[in-house]
Amino acid sequence: MFSGSLPALPTPFRSGGIDEAALRDHLGWLIEEGSSGVVACGTTGEATSLMDAEYRRVLDICVSEANGRVPVIAGCGTPNTATTLDHIRRARDAGVAAAMVMAPYYVRPDQKGIVAHFEELALHGGLPIVLYNVPARTGVDILPETMGELVAAYPQIFVAVKDATGSIARVSTQRETCGSGFCQLSGNDETALGFMASGGRGCISVTANVIPGLSADFQEACRKGDFRYALDLHDCMVPLHKALFTEPSPGPLKYAMSRVRAGYSARSRLPVLEVSAESKALIDFALELTTRSTPVFAL
Repeated sequence: MFSGSLPALPTPFRSGGIDEAALRDHLGWLIEEGSSGVVACGTTGEATSLMDAEYRRVLDICVSEANGRVPVIAGCGTPNTATTLDHIRRARDAGVAAAMVMAPYYVRPDQKGIVAHFEELALHGGLPIVLYNVPARTGVDILPETMGELVAAYPQIFVAVKDATGSIARVSTQRETCGSGFCQLSGNDETALGFMASGGRGCISVTANVIPGLSADFQEACRKGDFRYALDLHDCMVPLHKALFTEPSPGPLKYAMSRVRAGYSARSRLPVLEVSAESKALIDFALELTTRSTPVFAL
């Protein structure tokens, strides 16, 4: 259902509200550069800092601007089942392609609780679901066996996983528990090459917001099995992958966006702070290095 380079969109702010013009401009640029989908209102989109009306507005803008050219995935995860279900229904009404849902963070349910949570969403949400497994943020791991149980019971609902565990071995294990047809998307830019070589189909990427064309080329090289070229692209992107996480995300990303897109504000909402001068220097250097070292031969 999903594949290739799928940027995890930041939410641009200006004068205390959403910068709608910047969001539309950014999304249009990503699509023109070859992105195969976008994820709105996720961690990178500062979803926990958005008011309900802002959340709905971001989804409306993204669906409108994408206009069927690429699918829009909406981040819908919250700490409890009822609120998550409400988010999924709002996303469904906005016209998104799927909901991306993590295990309930802070609560840290056991595997039985995770199954019960996602079963409720499958039965009453009305949207396909991309499982978002990010133990570092939620405090709980959606185990491959649990994932397989959900996919077997609701194959039309649980269509993909954004795997942010950082473990390449999980790709093979999840192919065993969920089937080779289950769509696995990397949630980490730095490990995307190994993830793709192991059977992944794409990446929900932070870096793709800054260098969308290069990120799309990388994914296309992986799709074609040209891992020599993919490695060359990976090598030139690694400094930027690292620089974008020198401080809490999406602070570094928004600074990078302000450097590559005229008029894009680097502002985030508390508790995300403006990045330090040291991080800005690292990001500037990584941007220069990435541009200078990009391979010139084509696929």
